[in-house]
Amino acid sequence: MLVRLVPASRIAAISHYSHDPMATSLPIAVARRFRATAGTAEEVIALAPDLVVASRFTAPATRDAFARAGLKTLYLDAPPTIADSEAQVRELAAAVGAHAAGEQMVAAIERSLRTTQVERRPSALLFIAGDLATGAGTLLDEMMTRAGFANAAAGYGLQFTGQLPAERLVAQPPEVVIAPAGGRGVDLRRRLLPHTVEADFPRQLVNCGGPTIPPAMQRLTAIRAGLA
Repeated sequence: MLVRLVPASRIAAISHYSHDPMATSLPIAVARRFRATAGTAEEVIALAPDLVVASRFTAPATRDAFARAGLKTLYLDAPPTIADSEAQVRELAAAVGAHAAGEQMVAAIERSLRTTQVERRPSALLFIAGDLATGAGTLLDEMMTRAGFANAAAGYGLQFTGQLPAERLVAQPPEVVIAPAGGRGVDLRRRLLPHTVEADFPRQLVNCGGPTIPPAMQRLTAIRAGLA
């Protein structure tokens, strides 16, 4: 979100996760234009930023160090719904003085949300990495529903993100598996679910809300249309 909201010159550093092709939400070439930190208090304090944007899961000791150093902080959650993600965009945009850019980002999200009208919702499993599936109560679950799918993991009783027993998949196979191409677990799933369609969902689309919602919705909608 920050890379899209403000000029590059205003960004002192980004998370080291953004330099990891398996974790980034940015094109890797774009991410590597920026310095990255591991998020330690020492690294961040040395940069003397005007604002530290971090996760609400940041360790208390690190938070205390930021406070002692007099750093202004903004701790963000992982938004579980599209509405929460839009609110987060606006919160960050307000914190960095980028109101207009934030509203443009929210408008792009809204344009991507035309709910697909379908007579039947095929069951789908969305794996974010390896054997980690997205269940009920997640941003991706809402996007799957809007794209015209029934989230099979939610039907199995999975809340949030987690692993599913192979026996459950074999007993109630989904019609489609949506997952990053070439990820761990692909070969096993193909053996267990020989009649299930496998659809590629780029890894960059599973890590973040905000500006990743429009391309994620576009890809999910295309997968659903292909099943028709």
